[in-house]
Amino acid sequence: MRTLYRSYLAQDGEILFYSDHGAIDLVRAADVDITHLRRTEIGFVTQFLTARPRVSAEALVAEPLRLAGYSAEDALRQARHWLSAFGVKEALWAAYPTTFSGGEQQKVNLARALILPQRLLLLDEPTASLDVAARAALVRRLADLKAQGTAMIGVFHHPGDVAALIDREIDLTPDAAPQEDRHDVAL
Repeated sequence: MRTLYRSYLAQDGEILFYSDHGAIDLVRAADVDITHLRRTEIGFVTQFLTARPRVSAEALVAEPLRLAGYSAEDALRQARHWLSAFGVKEALWAAYPTTFSGGEQQKVNLARALILPQRLLLLDEPTASLDVAARAALVRRLADLKAQGTAMIGVFHHPGDVAALIDREIDLTPDAAPQEDRHDVAL
């Protein structure tokens, strides 16, 4: 997934992404084109939040919408909606996520990553630190995004949570290794 997102560079081959601007080889695309795709068409959800100090949870979640041209008021309204949907208590919305527990940070991370629908969404164990209610909220949001046409590729700590959304599952576990409850899936 990190190669698809271009955090890692592929040594060879091609990865074709059919963007709104036509087919783009993610292996050979210029960095400026990759940056544009990340802002407009390709999202990446990890299990870790990289929050900036002294930026509130609601401002962090609203940022993708503001960068996409939404008014500050509308972006903040939607950020609050998604923070609530993922179970972040209202008292924490104006607080700094750098002070939150891992589970609360993950909820903020999900709200930020999923607030703006993308054409392709890469999910790296997004359920790892979540409670049952937050995992259910994530599954509902992924189902909505899938219905809107978002393609997804993910690794899930709890693959049963997304079983109804999976179109194709690829087990990358080597034959000799014991089975773990980690699976790579395309939603």
